[in-house]
Amino acid sequence: MSFQTVRKDRSNLEREKRFLIAHAAAHDRIYRYLRRRTENAATAEDLCAEVFRIAWEKSTDSESLSVMVLFGVARNVLRNHDRSSARSAKLIGELRPEQHGDPEALSRDSPLQEALHRLSPEDREVLLLTYWDGFNSREISDLLNTSATAIRMRLHRARKALGHLMQTEGAEQ
Repeated sequence: MSFQTVRKDRSNLEREKRFLIAHAAAHDRIYRYLRRRTENAATAEDLCAEVFRIAWEKSTDSESLSVMVLFGVARNVLRNHDRSSARSAKLIGELRPEQHGDPEALSRDSPLQEALHRLSPEDREVLLLTYWDGFNSREISDLLNTSATAIRMRLHRARKALGHLMQTEGAEQ
C-alpha cells in the first residue's frame, strides 16, 4: 500500500465523518422544512434523501457542510420538485379537462392556512423560515441572498399582510 493510498483513505474517512456530523445536525430540520412544503411524508423523505445525496456529491475533502448550505440545497431541490409537480398537474389537467377543482382548497382547514396561502410566495417564505424553521434574519438573508435589513423589512410587511388577511377573513365569517 502506497503513501498516497493511505492519505486518500484518511481523506475519505474525514470527509465521511464531516458528512455524518452535518447529517446528524441537520437531517430533522431539513425533513421538517420539506414536510411542511410537500403533499406527504414519503415525498418529503425522498426530497430529504436527494438533498443529502447532492450534499455528499458536492462536498470536498476540506469543506464542512453547514446547516445553511444544506437548507440552500433543500430550497433548490424543493423548487425543482415544485416545477416538476406543476408540469405533471398541468399534463394531468389537460388529459382530464373535466376536473377543474382546486385540490389545495381541500387541504386549507384553518383560517391561518388559508391566509398563508393567499400571501405572496415571498411573504409566505419569510414567515415560514422565521416562525416554522426558526431562522433569524441573518440566516434567512444568507439563504435568500439578500441583506438582513431587507429580510427584517420583508418580515414586517409579511406580518402586517398576514394580520390584515386574518382580520378580513374573520370579518367574512
